[in-house]
Amino acid sequence: MSQVVVVIGGGPLSPRALTDLLPSATVIAADSGLDHAVAAGLRPTVLVGDLDSISAHGKMWAYAHELDIDQHPVDKSATDTELALLRAAATDATDLIVVGARGDRFDHALGTLAALGNAALGRFETIQLLLDDTVIHVIHSQHSVSLDLPQNSSFSLLALHGPCRGVEVTGARWPLSEATLESSSTRGISNESTALLYVAVTDGILTLVVP
Repeated sequence: MSQVVVVIGGGPLSPRALTDLLPSATVIAADSGLDHAVAAGLRPTVLVGDLDSISAHGKMWAYAHELDIDQHPVDKSATDTELALLRAAATDATDLIVVGARGDRFDHALGTLAALGNAALGRFETIQLLLDDTVIHVIHSQHSVSLDLPQNSSFSLLALHGPCRGVEVTGARWPLSEATLESSSTRGISNESTALLYVAVTDGILTLVVP
């Protein structure tokens, strides 16, 4: 397993979010995400974005450490996070972890979730979004995740990117087999783990939330 980590803005990083990061991971910062990455002890090697929210100190740090700076114009049709995710997709890493905070921009949080459905990210074996202490797994078609959660841990499944077909869930109070979840469905909300949790989807992009 090899990791690429994308650090986004929104606020300081949760210590819990840092526990799953490998020392060998490639770290990419999206604009002001560099400030939060450095504050948390991470060392990005790539900075992506229009650089309109990174601090002056952060910019100096980037120049001093000779980061690969992929700067974009302020007037653009993609968020800094989406651009950083596409940069991550161009690496050889097998697993993607996005780390950040919810912050005070709910639209930005939704935008991050939307961007994780980009088809270019489907090549990753696993995709995680760590927002504060919430863990979100985005499962693309023909992929799966296995989670060793404490007994009776709550989790939810949502088809945020469109209908999901062939949904399999084992190790849960309410298992599913060859199920279909529509984008408007709340059927997958508030399930509970009973053993090793396994979730897979045949067609679609399924979002698994562990609050």
